Amino acid sequence: MSNDLDTFIAAYSDSFGYAYDNNIILNWYPRRIMALCTEQQSLLELGIGHGFSTHRFSQFFTEHMVIDGSASVIDQFKAQYPDNTADIVESYFETFDTDKRFDLIVMGFVLEHVDDPQAVLQKFKRYLAPGGRCFVLVPNGESLHRRFGHAAGLLEDPMALGQGDLELGHVRSYSLQSLTAELEAAGYQVERKEGVFLKPFTTGQLKTLNLSADIVSAMCTVGIDYPELSCAMMLEAIVAAS
Repeated sequence: MSNDLDTFIAAYSDSFGYAYDNNIILNWYPRRIMALCTEQQSLLELGIGHGFSTHRFSQFFTEHMVIDGSASVIDQFKAQYPDNTADIVESYFETFDTDKRFDLIVMGFVLEHVDDPQAVLQKFKRYLAPGGRCFVLVPNGESLHRRFGHAAGLLEDPMALGQGDLELGHVRSYSLQSLTAELEAAGYQVERKEGVFLKPFTTGQLKTLNLSADIVSAMCTVGIDYPELSCAMMLEAIVAAS
């Protein structure tokens, strides 16, 4: 990767301006993936990030390996979850290697960070066991709240990277169409498309509403059927037949 991963550590804390959104999304999607899988399946996870998914997955799957290239992120996770049982490997995705094959690979908010998404997607196909599934999640550049912002004259280009994206180290933005095309170009067949968190307003506006947990959960549940409008997108894919 072209950037030093440790320089983005500040964006992975509760002081980050979009921590409200992150807490919702990153607590929702692991539960969604686990509902679609069984605990007996083996999992390879790319990136620790905020740690929510890694912590939850390690409590569910019997075999769970996670790769992260940032020593600071790994140290922060171990300090926050000292009893976590995940097999953590410090490595860049591009240089990682293993003889193991996994039933599941989760790329949770990875592709918007890496220099070459095609190289990562194609590389990790080899680590899928026969019949294995890959779950890919990215922010949605054409989400409902971005569309509203554009229509209101607040955003010139909804797909353009904002300040929050830059603080997190994002180098690109995806739409549902471009993410689907990215996976297909790498030799995957997309089997499922879901939205994560149907967010109608800005983060600041939502926070002033003091929404109940039930309403927030409903915004995630309804978002499943609207990936093209949700704050983030989750695509499930398999290796395409040659």
